Amino acid sequence: MSDLSTPLARVKGLGSAKEGVTHWWRQRLTALLMVPLVLLLVVCVASLPSADHARFTAWISSPFATICLVLWIGAMFYHAQLGLQVIIEDYVSSHARRTAAIILVSFVCLIAAAVGIFSVLKIALGA
Repeated sequence: MSDLSTPLARVKGLGSAKEGVTHWWRQRLTALLMVPLVLLLVVCVASLPSADHARFTAWISSPFATICLVLWIGAMFYHAQLGLQVIIEDYVSSHARRTAAIILVSFVCLIAAAVGIFSVLKIALGA
């Protein structure tokens, strides 16, 4: 197969980084994981007609709900980080700003996921 890039592009290293497919698959797999989790959580929450605070915390304390919520929070923030990274890579032209934005988004998503998972586990373990 012939190389269609220009000599300048080859020297600068412009072209495929060979990571796009992995990133694409991870985003699709997290989306597929979230579909049944969201459906389960919607059905479970809808089945709590008079959901006062005590009943809702009791529901979160059940092992099934805890596992579903922890998986959903982890998948949701990882999926968000992947999607925001693509947006930043596409629309931020400065290399330094792009790198800083990707790092910032990664940390914010990681911290938000940790806070969400910690909160669910704190309720589930009765602390």
